[in-house]
Amino acid sequence: MRDKIVAGNWKMNNDQSQTEALLKKLKHLDKPKEVRVMVAPAFTQLYQSTELLQGSGISVVAQNMNAADSGAYTGEISSGMLKGIGINAVILGHSERRSLFHETDEILAEKVKAALAAGMEVIFCFGEELEERKSQAHFEVVAQQLKTALFDLPASAWKQIILAYEPVWAIGTGETASPEQAQEMHAHIRKLVSENYDATLADALSILYGGSVKPNNAKEIFTGKDVDGGLIGGASLNAEDFMAIVNAF
Repeated sequence: MRDKIVAGNWKMNNDQSQTEALLKKLKHLDKPKEVRVMVAPAFTQLYQSTELLQGSGISVVAQNMNAADSGAYTGEISSGMLKGIGINAVILGHSERRSLFHETDEILAEKVKAALAAGMEVIFCFGEELEERKSQAHFEVVAQQLKTALFDLPASAWKQIILAYEPVWAIGTGETASPEQAQEMHAHIRKLVSENYDATLADALSILYGGSVKPNNAKEIFTGKDVDGGLIGGASLNAEDFMAIVNAF
């Protein structure tokens, strides 16, 4: 049975008081025990969030990390720094990291290896741009992203990996892939993993959808047999909306 997961990516939002208010609301809203719930606040709020969420069943995830253990990398954060404050999972490869900060699949491959070596869980993001979808290159683009960043890992490493498919054209635009499009791509992703490893590994792998999931479309998107949850952006900044998505299974 694959894990059902809903993770909220807060991006560069919420100061200390806003974080406290949102997390206190989340703690007291009903959530199904069978769904793993995660939130990814800004770096400055990570320790605060782990403290506030103790015993809540909600885990705290980092939005990024550097591949190096230490060194002259001004402004960067290492896996050891994250682990030292109780953070055991990280989002890597988000489309905004790729487009705004020029992170390539080769750079991300090194980050993934560093996170796995530190015993961290990785939510690995990938997906096609609008032009690639229009030119029918989306399946090929996704296959190449996975091949470069992940497919040289040993099978044992996949116990620490969650995949998050992001149709880039549907992030922050109000556009959403149809449930059929989401399921089609998730099935394609699972098939790629099966072909490069085996069916048992692929069947156990959680694949999240990360394209403008809202309370009014989550249930339909999550009905896809290969859609195991969502990586939620804007809607995760509202406690009621986020928990409505968590309860959409």
